This record gives sequence, C-alpha cells and structure tokens, in this order.
Amino acid sequence: MSRPTLSLRVGVLVSGEGTNLQAVLDRVHGRERIEVVAVASDRPGARALERARAAHVEVATFERSAYADRAARDAAIADWLQARGVDLVVLAGYMQLLGADFLRRFPDRVINVHPALLPAFPGLNAIDQALAHGVKVFGVTVHFVDDGVDSGPIILQRALELPDAADADAVHRALQPLEHELLPQAISLIARGALRRDPDAPRRVLVDERGADTRRE
Repeated sequence: MSRPTLSLRVGVLVSGEGTNLQAVLDRVHGRERIEVVAVASDRPGARALERARAAHVEVATFERSAYADRAARDAAIADWLQARGVDLVVLAGYMQLLGADFLRRFPDRVINVHPALLPAFPGLNAIDQALAHGVKVFGVTVHFVDDGVDSGPIILQRALELPDAADADAVHRALQPLEHELLPQAISLIARGALRRDPDAPRRVLVDERGADTRRE
C-alpha cells in the first residue's frame, strides 16, 4: 500500500451529478503525478460524464441491461479500466456494488467516499439513516472497498456537528465540502505512498508521510 507510483492513473466510476469527480479533476488531476484517465458510469445521462468530457477524459457507459448479470458488467468495466492502465479506481457517487472478482483485479486499489462516519450507517440512504437515529454529529468517510457494504478499511474521516439537522438534502449540502476535500486528499496520499497498514491491526490505515515519496513533477 505504501509503494509510490511514478504516475498514478485514476479511473473514476460515477452514477450522477459528479461533484466529487469535479473536485478530483480540479484538485489533483494533472498534479502530483496524478492523472484521471477514464470515467465510467452505469447511467448514460449522468452529468458526471459531461464533466469528464469537458476535462478531455475518456468516458464509457456500462448499463446493467446490456449484460447478462452484474458479474459480466463488472468484468467489462474492469477490462475497460485495465486497458487504459488504471492503477486506482475511485467510486465517486457510484451507486452500484462491485463484486469480489472486480476487487481482486484491483487489490487495495479501489476507494469510495461515503456520507457517514463509518462503520455507522453503511449502504444506501446513509443520511436518512442517521437522521432517523437522531444523531447530532454527521460526517464523511473515505475508505478502501472490500466485498462487504461500506466495510473496508477507513482512510480518512471528518465530522460535522449539525445538532438541529432534520432535512437530508440540507445535511448532504453541508457534507459536500468535506467530500470534495477528503476524496482528493486520499488520492494524493495514495499517489505519494503515504498510506500503510498498521502491522498490529491490519484493518487500520495509517498516514505515514515519513515514508512518502514527496517529489513533484
């Protein structure tokens, strides 16, 4: 996990508006030897694809109905990403689960951003889950993806106190700046080789800037 790459080629999977993709494009694409080289979606009308095209990034669509099953679609996406030399797969609002076969092709190289302080409130509608529990502190998590539901090792988290929150859309708007900061930060840490597993607790991810390759282009 800690080995820096000479150039980190990033593929991003998206389903919707693409504000997290835009944050990645704005903050790390073309910097720190990081290049977004591919953006794929399960929805042909996703606004995120327009954002990628505007940044001259290659795009593709993989609709579920075009494949016999989820495994076949996952395999097609993985083939497409690997053909473009992708080192790191970033889920930026991708609303589909990825199977174990896909993850085995990108070991410790798939990350996701989630609008909750995991392990609390995994899965869909995380903010609605949190509101239903009456929480006063919300947050964002960037984590490695495993074959569970938002259960992979945590890379970064940030909390936000919203003691009077009652509306999911309002909470999401409040959390978006945290998402837009943490996801590019996690990509940067990976590119610099600044992450490592705690040998005493393998699920624990440590930030180790001392071992990072801090050279810049």
